Amino acid sequence: MNYHEQYKYLDDIVQGNVIEGRKDITTTVRNYLSKSFKASNVAERKFEYFQQIKKEQANIIKELSTTNNWWFNAFENFQYLTEGGEAKVYLSNLGTKVLKINDAIYYNTWLDFFNSILLHNYYFTNTHYNLLGFVETNNILYAALEQAYVNANKLTDFENVKTYLNTNEFLHKKRYDFINKKYGITLEDVHDENVLTFNDTLFFIDTFFSL
Repeated sequence: MNYHEQYKYLDDIVQGNVIEGRKDITTTVRNYLSKSFKASNVAERKFEYFQQIKKEQANIIKELSTTNNWWFNAFENFQYLTEGGEAKVYLSNLGTKVLKINDAIYYNTWLDFFNSILLHNYYFTNTHYNLLGFVETNNILYAALEQAYVNANKLTDFENVKTYLNTNEFLHKKRYDFINKKYGITLEDVHDENVLTFNDTLFFIDTFFSL
């Protein structure tokens, strides 16, 4: 993308506009939701309100998944690896990819989740998320995300992280959080478990964005 296209892409995400010219599932679902909902920019004090919005969005995603055959069930290509607060993680049989089954628990709404994925893919292309589809277990909706497997061979230096993010106009805010004031984007959880180093290259694997 040239500079104008980059600016428009980020501006469309921040402003809640439809992103034109992309057919991937992430953008398609995000565009659909953005027509009826706005990204949240308030804290968890409205938890019950956002839970209702999230439930409504989940129902829409389920309908879209059935209509477009987006339900994921190819677990035979992966082996269970581990799980954390937001995702179950599987390693591909070839050992080159990880599958993350994510219920978006750290996000107020599913729209916030998809905006975060799109921003991640824009800024961190070497750990691009590929949305393979959706999974439903016990009435809980999960996104099935594929990402490159990174085997770190060096401890991550936080100063290197700050330098790298500064080049992308993200300033250190506090602890492990950064902010891009130009676009009003916050990047959170930027610590050494979520940013790995391999051959002096940084790989952001589990950080998340909010508007």
